[in-house]
Amino acid sequence: MSTFSNHNFKGQKALVRVDFNVPIKDGKITDDTRIKAALPTIKKILADGGSVVLMSHFGRPHKDIEKKPHLTLADFTLKPVAYHLATLLGTDVQFADDAIGEDAQNKAATLQAGQVLLLENLRYYKEEEKGDPAFAEKLSKYGDVYVNDAFGTAHRAHASTAIIANNFEAGKKMFGLLMEAEVAAAEQVLNNAQKPFVAIIGGAKVSDKILIIENLLEKATDIIIGGGMAYTFFKAQGGHIGNSLCEDDRLETAKELMKKASDKGVCIHLPGDSILADKFAADANTSSAINTEIPEGWMGLDIGHLACDTFSKVVKEGKTILWNGPMGVFEMEKFQHGTKCIADAVAEATANGAYSLVGGGDSVAAVNKFGYADKVSYVSTGGGALLEFFEGKELPGIAAIKK
Repeated sequence: MSTFSNHNFKGQKALVRVDFNVPIKDGKITDDTRIKAALPTIKKILADGGSVVLMSHFGRPHKDIEKKPHLTLADFTLKPVAYHLATLLGTDVQFADDAIGEDAQNKAATLQAGQVLLLENLRYYKEEEKGDPAFAEKLSKYGDVYVNDAFGTAHRAHASTAIIANNFEAGKKMFGLLMEAEVAAAEQVLNNAQKPFVAIIGGAKVSDKILIIENLLEKATDIIIGGGMAYTFFKAQGGHIGNSLCEDDRLETAKELMKKASDKGVCIHLPGDSILADKFAADANTSSAINTEIPEGWMGLDIGHLACDTFSKVVKEGKTILWNGPMGVFEMEKFQHGTKCIADAVAEATANGAYSLVGGGDSVAAVNKFGYADKVSYVSTGGGALLEFFEGKELPGIAAIKK
């Protein structure tokens, strides 16, 4: 495996898989975090005297069009990304209106040193998600070297993220700077964590986080559980949770996780209290209660002040911190205090020398919203990929480069 930083791209065309699956509203990009994250890789190749052919997916065109017939493939074009990328790079970005058609082939063939080409949405082609080797081979013709800089899709065995690597010999396939940093951050937490290792796991459903919690039982000293998933644990223990979110088919799972943690000496911290709402809405009436005594007609939408204090103390004592998932419905102002409180504690622990990794779409959105992104050690761009990494799974996009 070649390392990106040591490779000289002079005179070479680099085929770079990026993750430009960004939110676009009315033709305007509303969050360009993922695009900015790819800039160092692109700039290094251009600075060396190479050229760059970029490829990415955007949304799920065929599946979404089936569900919403008013949509067309034109609603999933990457053209707005090309314009925005040109502004960020300060140089022209060519755009091919297909990925393996004549326009893409011609523009890739005539690309000169210092130039950038972005291919149209790979998921216009069903072969991409199927991991079709012939489709991957066609894409591979555009580059002398293959660079995977899309950690957010590393858990998918798609044509452009894993299968394509088979067309490049060992010294000509590598991670980009973003991918290198993502893998290093994840491995730092999973394999080289200083104790106490505090994992903060939030979100709505226990079922989404079972595997990550089970794997962390082998690594962490403390696991904090917040968000809607906490109420399944309380009901499993016989508590009254009112109208709070609960997965009744996961009550036994919750009990088993608590027992496994106890057997392994891992401390699971559940929130002592909640901020309640009489409906799931920004203008709901609010109250508070101990989490085993939530009245009927009320639901927990955020951790309470007692839980904030308890969780903050645990976080601030940590030397390694993983945060995946919010503590409540932080998108609504009335229910954002808990998530903001955790963000503050993670930032303080980091300032005192802890290594902190924040990953998962909602957690990342939270640290960005509250202005803590530059106060933690690393903010991951990978949602599902990071989750699967911490579940202990081998990610196809990483394995394809390493073999």
